Amino acid sequence: MSRSLARTAAAVAGTTLAVTSALAATASAAPTGDGTVPTFQEFVASTFQDEDKGYVVNGDEPATSQGALRQFYDTMVAEPDTAIDGLIVNTVQGRDDKWSGPQALNLTYCVSTKFGTDYSRVVSAMTAGVGQWEAASSKVDFVHVPSADGSCTVRNSTVLFSVEPTKTQQYIARAFFPSTPKSSRNILVNARSLFSAGSWTPANIMAHELGHTLGFRHEHTRPEAGTCFEDNNWRPLTAYDSASIMHYPQCNGSSDDLSMTDKDRAGIRALYGS
Repeated sequence: MSRSLARTAAAVAGTTLAVTSALAATASAAPTGDGTVPTFQEFVASTFQDEDKGYVVNGDEPATSQGALRQFYDTMVAEPDTAIDGLIVNTVQGRDDKWSGPQALNLTYCVSTKFGTDYSRVVSAMTAGVGQWEAASSKVDFVHVPSADGSCTVRNSTVLFSVEPTKTQQYIARAFFPSTPKSSRNILVNARSLFSAGSWTPANIMAHELGHTLGFRHEHTRPEAGTCFEDNNWRPLTAYDSASIMHYPQCNGSSDDLSMTDKDRAGIRALYGS
């Protein structure tokens, strides 16, 4: 088996993360006994399907349909064109997956009142999370629209995205990328897990998920991490940062509290401006 496919098999096996020690847990097909890559059918059968019937890959990233999952799978098993050396932005067909300048300054969202007694705490966690990115770049502005909270779903056209509750134990929270269709553009949060994640504060967890909504990938997919490889659809914005807020600590990360770093701040300025 080639180095790329061996790496893929290890990655597919390694994407299952316990919710008690990770941002997300996504069931993925493990390599077979002889180390070969699972078939697409095997991969589909053991990939976690969310409440909205979309799939979750790489821990907390969406694949909104089986077609999108197939594209993800094909990318995983393909040989990379080149080894990329050394925050990273998601790419779609070679282009940065990001918001336009005007849209980045009006990233409207609602927080569902269905969080019940946890509603105010989730609102506060979101406010603190968006504040970290906004403090790093004046070209990004998240706007909470409280009037939409009572009907806060992906069908609400008055906001760009929704923050909704989930009871799944597969992850603490999961988000989306700018290229994600409106019908799947939400952040799903298990509030119970969000507020019992130990050294990972609710603000930092939400900031991590918001990083995805801005287009940022998991830092640990870089070769330097040595584990948790995902795919090659990304472009480096800074040098590798093992302490990045976008780097899972359990994937050879060097931070135990998921805090934002200076390189993270430099990364958002490189993508959106200062």
